[in-house]
Amino acid sequence: MDERQRREIREIFGEDVLFDCPMSRYTTFRVGGNAKALCTCREMSRLEWVVSYGVRERLPFLVIGRGSNLLFKDSGFDGMAIRLAGDLAGIVEVASDPPLLKAGGGAPLSELLSYCRKRGLSGLEFLVGVPGTAGGAAAMNAGAWGMETGQVIREISMVDPGTGLLSKDRSELRFGYRSLSIPKGAVIVRVVLGLVRDDPQAVSARMAEYLSRRKAGQPLDHPSGGSVFKNPPGDFAGRLIEKAGLKGEKVGGAMISPKHANFIVNVGGASAGDVLALMELARKRVWELTRVELEPEIRVVG
Repeated sequence: MDERQRREIREIFGEDVLFDCPMSRYTTFRVGGNAKALCTCREMSRLEWVVSYGVRERLPFLVIGRGSNLLFKDSGFDGMAIRLAGDLAGIVEVASDPPLLKAGGGAPLSELLSYCRKRGLSGLEFLVGVPGTAGGAAAMNAGAWGMETGQVIREISMVDPGTGLLSKDRSELRFGYRSLSIPKGAVIVRVVLGLVRDDPQAVSARMAEYLSRRKAGQPLDHPSGGSVFKNPPGDFAGRLIEKAGLKGEKVGGAMISPKHANFIVNVGGASAGDVLALMELARKRVWELTRVELEPEIRVVG
């Protein structure tokens, strides 16, 4: 990114852009080098501008949401990291029978679940404790306890670098395991969710149960990026990594969690390189032992 590009981005975003921004502050791993720019888009016009600008200037861009499931390399990101806020992070009920909820792509899952709990809207309880956004959960078809985000999505709107703003209903969407097929570079700006009306206390109780299970089985006391590898068909990545004897293995300030082997945690002063070294060690050992190739669920950037 050169000085002309910095000047042009600053003219559009003003105080809503930070240059040479350390991604360790904006990702749940708390590691990673600098992004050339961090742009906060509070309205659709700014998002459309930054996507168009990135394509025209051949500048990479990436929506980072709440920073989960992302690992920025220590060398940084020579492009624009994007956060959605304001109009692009709102939550509103657009129909009541059956309930339809419209959430901006940048809406934090914690706020979305709080909204549902207070109003007795059921269908998203399984996402409690996940540090992401509505758009991120849709893009990776986030799931837990046998349920997936794609099961409740009725429509998605996105900014496509090629065609601009477009919407697709459920019949046009192809969800897979931790994936959604959308055009390359497209940014999800809105999701419509089909939920079920229920007693608020019952919704709250289910959320409490799922959160208790998450706390019991996952290492929430240290920074991490979430599940490191996708589960291979018919098995669990954590079980395979544990079978390879890697629970508690450390490289620098990163450690394969003794609590859940498919989590790498930052126990203090970790670098992205430490995390990558553990990922490669786990992948190699599991392959040597089982001939199963582990596929990263975490996105490595840079």
